Amino acid sequence: MTRGTAAAGAVLCLAGSVIVHAAAESWLTPPSPDVQSVLYVRSASTMRRLAPPPHVRTYALLYPLLDLTTTLDPYFSIAYRFGAIFLGEPSPGGPGRADLAVALLKKGLASQPDKWQFMQDLGFVYYWHLQDYKAAADWFQRASEQPGAPNWLRPLAAVTLTEGGQRASARELWLHISQADEAWLRDAAQHRLAQLDALDEIDQLAPYVDAYRRTHPGQPIAWERLIAARLLRGLPVDPSGTPFDIDPATGAISVSSSSKLFPMPGQRPEGPR
Repeated sequence: MTRGTAAAGAVLCLAGSVIVHAAAESWLTPPSPDVQSVLYVRSASTMRRLAPPPHVRTYALLYPLLDLTTTLDPYFSIAYRFGAIFLGEPSPGGPGRADLAVALLKKGLASQPDKWQFMQDLGFVYYWHLQDYKAAADWFQRASEQPGAPNWLRPLAAVTLTEGGQRASARELWLHISQADEAWLRDAAQHRLAQLDALDEIDQLAPYVDAYRRTHPGQPIAWERLIAARLLRGLPVDPSGTPFDIDPATGAISVSSSSKLFPMPGQRPEGPR
């Protein structure tokens, strides 16, 4: 087995662990990627002593392993693309390091400068995690100009720039990626589409909460009270089947921290669940 194959296997195993355990992890401060020295530990027993307990999971090694793997094999495309998805994800699904996702994908482009998939992924990182819609549109445009790029990338760049990050534009982006050949990309897109559906449902619920506040001023707000007032037929749930949270004082509606859709875009977990 070559060093490149071994390192690649390590990254894939780590990424698989992220998928399996993401839903159960607690929020952690985004780690510094400066943990290169750990990569030189050769003893399994030493590594077990250095590793955190099983219930404490961090992503500190994710970027260093991806960087090492793609240095040993600069054409290992899935390491760039798969790694970038998780680097950009907020806790608990990832370290929330969109900057490192950008760095990894740009490293991939240095080796494969006409890889439109990397440019497309950069567009998604800038759009979804950094809310830099001009940069996102620029990357979609560059991707559309590469040989073999799908024809929907060019109008996508225009839509992104024109709408400046409106929800309809986001849905258009993820609908396209949901048709990707890679199952993990389709899964990521379906998750994001479900989050967008949840935002739409929150907008639809807000007028009922406002109506209750007008007719019951000063009273605490709860779903049960809205149901009793015949404003709602039942407990409102998000697309994952988890009831929405509602603030008793303000009536603000949000996805529950126990939902599979949590955290929502721009939503930062406050602490362990």
